[in-house]
Amino acid sequence: MRTATLKRDTTETQVSVELNLDGTGTYDIKSGIGFLDHMLEQLSRHSLIDLKVRAKGDLHIDMHHTTEDIGIAIGQAFAKAIGDKKGIRRYASQYLPMDEALTRVALDISGRPYLIWDVVFSRPKLGDMDTELFKEWFQAFAQNAGITLHVANLYGDNNHHIVETCYKALARALREAIDIDPRRADDVPSTKGAL
Repeated sequence: MRTATLKRDTTETQVSVELNLDGTGTYDIKSGIGFLDHMLEQLSRHSLIDLKVRAKGDLHIDMHHTTEDIGIAIGQAFAKAIGDKKGIRRYASQYLPMDEALTRVALDISGRPYLIWDVVFSRPKLGDMDTELFKEWFQAFAQNAGITLHVANLYGDNNHHIVETCYKALARALREAIDIDPRRADDVPSTKGAL
């Protein structure tokens, strides 16, 4: 089983993550940020990655540190669990519709982190959460997971739908990319022999 446990403690946050890449989409998430919990539940459910997250942060200031540090911790746990990347499909993309919104995610589990974020929100907040923090989460996750990640909302009006398509499309793409290719199960998917 490709699993990882990780703790991240700073003066601003305390985050713990348990992750199983070969799970069933079981989740148990408590961050103190309701909307982020909802998105991480979608990520787990649709990727089939089991995910447990506990976070306590300086929410009396704002949600930035907690959101970013959760992205860092999940990314680091993902990188630990994926290991040498032997046998994975590596690349994946997903178009994800939700009512009027459509988002495209393409990714490469390359060890070379990069984020392209082409998502615009028409409102500054969803619930109590600043919409600008979603980019911060995706950036932190991609950097620490070692993933090249392109996220583009192609169209949509409802901000909730837009961000939910981003997380669900990421989930479905991860599900495909981390899958073991039975024809190359003993190989690292690179002509370099390592990722």
